[in-house]
Amino acid sequence: MTGAKVEELVIISGKGGTGKTSLTASFAVLAEFPVLADCDVDAADLHLILAPTVRERHEFRSGNEAVIRSADCLGCGKCFELCRFGAVVPGGEGEAYAIDPVACEGCGVCVRFCPAAAIDFPEALCGEWLVSETRCGPMVHARLGVAAENSGKLVSTVRSEARRLANEHGHGLVIVDGPPGIGCPVIASLTGTSQALVVTEPTVSGEHDLERVLKLARHFGIPTSVCVNKWDLNPSMTERIEALALRAGARIAGRIRYDNAVTAAQMLGKAVVETEAPSAGDIRRVWEALGLQGNKEKS
Repeated sequence: MTGAKVEELVIISGKGGTGKTSLTASFAVLAEFPVLADCDVDAADLHLILAPTVRERHEFRSGNEAVIRSADCLGCGKCFELCRFGAVVPGGEGEAYAIDPVACEGCGVCVRFCPAAAIDFPEALCGEWLVSETRCGPMVHARLGVAAENSGKLVSTVRSEARRLANEHGHGLVIVDGPPGIGCPVIASLTGTSQALVVTEPTVSGEHDLERVLKLARHFGIPTSVCVNKWDLNPSMTERIEALALRAGARIAGRIRYDNAVTAAQMLGKAVVETEAPSAGDIRRVWEALGLQGNKEKS
């Protein structure tokens, strides 16, 4: 199957907490050995359900970070004067200054104007990305460092590596657990994908956030489906949301009921469809509506 076209499904939401990671884990089981990618790099949690065994670790470096060489610093305070982000920590009179790495924005002004050329500007270590094995198939995931930026670039790295694995090892499907919202990480998750599934919930904020994310998907020309999670908590709002989705050119993939057994499955480290949860049947129907199969046998 190597060299065959690889389909890619991205599961996103207009806000956090709608249940997209639970749905992604269940799809991973139903797809029968896809490649998985957790692109919610700011708060990755797919590993909590799929318990991956890490096979590879890779540093993620992006942007730059100023570092003052204390032995060469004149203590003149020029960097302290020019830094707009409060990242330069002053010493005593005539003593070396230092850079607070959390506050540094990597603009390079201090490097440019240091009279002693005592400031280095190396590429910043922002986190790491990992290749792991799970019971459902290989998974690419990442950890962004504390206060680190460039999450969109890290998302692109995770997706690129997942597609590479799929092509090299004959997997027909990549399933992506995308980040919430409509910002840079979501754009990096969506562009060029085969189709997207937006998971929403029947609330006023859910309706508003769905409208925004559907506009984003439409802008990039991504075929999009909508699934309403916990639909039975507000049936009238569910109907309103589905009508909004249809007007926006999306199709309705299905509804998932509110189910306490979802929490029980998470506590057991299982996908919902690996249990007898009443909502497991709803999730299977949503999966079938998407028309994706993945591989029938493990590679």
